[in-house]
Amino acid sequence: MAVSSAPKRPASGKRKKPLNEKHVIGFVFGVGGLITLFLGILLLGLYQLDIPGIRNVSHYQPPQTTLIYDRHGVVVDRVFTQNRIVIGLDRMPPLLPKAFVAAEDGRFYEHQGLDFFSVLRALINNLRQGGKSQGGSTITQQVAKGLLLTPEKTYLRKFKEAILAWRIDRMLSKDEIIYIYLNHIYLGDGAYGVEAAAQTYFAKHASELNIGEIALLAGLPQAPSRYSPIDHWEKAHTRQRYVLNRMAADGYISESEALAAYNIAPKLNREKTAAGDNGYYLQVVRKRAEQMIGTSLVSAGLRIYTNLDQRLQLEGQRAVQAGVRAIAARSNNKQLQPEAALVVLEACSGRLRALVGGSDFGKTPFNRAVQARRPAGSVFKPLIYSVALEKGWQPNTVINDEPISITGADGTPWRPKNFSGRHHGQVSLKTSLIHSYNIPAIKTMQYTGVKAVHRFAASVGLSSEMPPDLSLALGAVDVSPLEMSAAYEPYVCEGSWVQPTLIEKIQTHDGKTIYQHRAEHSAVMSPRNAAVMKSLLVDVVRQGTGRRASGLPGVSGGKTGTSDDNRDAWFIGFQGDRIAGVWVGHDRNQSLGSTENGGRTAAPIWLDFMQRTYGWQ
Repeated sequence: MAVSSAPKRPASGKRKKPLNEKHVIGFVFGVGGLITLFLGILLLGLYQLDIPGIRNVSHYQPPQTTLIYDRHGVVVDRVFTQNRIVIGLDRMPPLLPKAFVAAEDGRFYEHQGLDFFSVLRALINNLRQGGKSQGGSTITQQVAKGLLLTPEKTYLRKFKEAILAWRIDRMLSKDEIIYIYLNHIYLGDGAYGVEAAAQTYFAKHASELNIGEIALLAGLPQAPSRYSPIDHWEKAHTRQRYVLNRMAADGYISESEALAAYNIAPKLNREKTAAGDNGYYLQVVRKRAEQMIGTSLVSAGLRIYTNLDQRLQLEGQRAVQAGVRAIAARSNNKQLQPEAALVVLEACSGRLRALVGGSDFGKTPFNRAVQARRPAGSVFKPLIYSVALEKGWQPNTVINDEPISITGADGTPWRPKNFSGRHHGQVSLKTSLIHSYNIPAIKTMQYTGVKAVHRFAASVGLSSEMPPDLSLALGAVDVSPLEMSAAYEPYVCEGSWVQPTLIEKIQTHDGKTIYQHRAEHSAVMSPRNAAVMKSLLVDVVRQGTGRRASGLPGVSGGKTGTSDDNRDAWFIGFQGDRIAGVWVGHDRNQSLGSTENGGRTAAPIWLDFMQRTYGWQ
């Protein structure tokens, strides 16, 4: 009988145990740990990349250009760090965004911020050329780069740019992205965005651009300097053809429209913006506007509307330049040319129409019309006689023009003299003013009192500290040409005075008015006495020291002034409701010459200007 043998155990060892709950938990924790580690490494990598947030994109508020306008609404100055004027898509021609899309990113409305076909094409070309000449950037990537990144050409920057573009495309609509792009992109010649570029290249608003001009702008982003239509027309024209062909291929325009646009030469704006003849006026506008708003204008994006009349400013500048050349020629020393200032006021509104602070703003920006304070001389005398009229004197009131000696506070005698050195005995107030006698002016102030003259001078805008003695009767007070000219307003405006103003209103870039000038008239003397003084000033020009200012049609009048040693020459006069004041002198305060005075030196400049501009509104 056979005996069966017992079954043998496998030689491999112990029997395997089935997976239990502990194994499952361990596996889950292991996988979770690996995922956490991976995410941690990924987050650390992103942190090391230092990818910026995109809040600035969703709240797009770039620095904008502050525009300054003249009285007719013409832009005369731009103040900026970046010359940019933000406008909405509704203020752009419909073809303008389409032109940029056709030229820069034909699949803009299809991709999600990244165009992988363009990236692959650019990568292949870069590998072939051994560099990074092509970026394959979409419009969204250009927005990300322009707002959030630096412009260097590195693969790391391109990687950041791609991530940001993807995020921006999910946060904003396509219209919002193209709006930012068209307002932010640099288009050459200092212009950022399509509105600034339209004004820079074509002297018109973006809304007024035709197809050819639109295509020229759309060709600029690739290389703004190389394709500048002003500096490199042939290259710009070639690039324009490319854009027009792309627009036609994408169905935005027809081939015939593209050809017609290509064959029409645009009218380019070749005039560079510069302060030029408006420099002195604009200098004061910028300073006062910043005082009003409490911040710098360079990124405020304001619209400042001024009272500047460019025609009057230009003629004022010409009159000053011709005048100082003539004075230098008379002195036989053309190397020692004096300086001059001229201001022009629309009297009864206070609007300052022109302000010339020197012979050449480019060479000497020191603004003598507002910054220089020089002795007023006899142009101050009408203020003294105005106080006397208010106190009851009349034009025929008699004053004794005789030698006088007045003891000063230190006991020293003061013996003033008339300009001519002669005395005239019994003379009327009218004669005293017409011929600018000194002794009668001093005696008139003895009658009115010094403090009464102080009060009247302050009421007509003179802010200088007045001397507390009778030397004020001879104009011994330092004043600016602007303030002294404005002090004559009551004689033209029936006794009322209004503060001169350069700025009519200030608005934000979106049209909100933050300042509006309101003229506040002050009645400083009676209308009757103002009319009397006006008639006396008319006689000064007809038969007195201001005869060299005569010859204008209609009614004109004014007053001459000369300071000690002939250092300063003045003439302030009016014609109609326009007041103009002229000052002439040397910056170093030397004498103009023994034969130079208000009548010979300043009055001819005033007359030259008034004749050039007579009848202008």
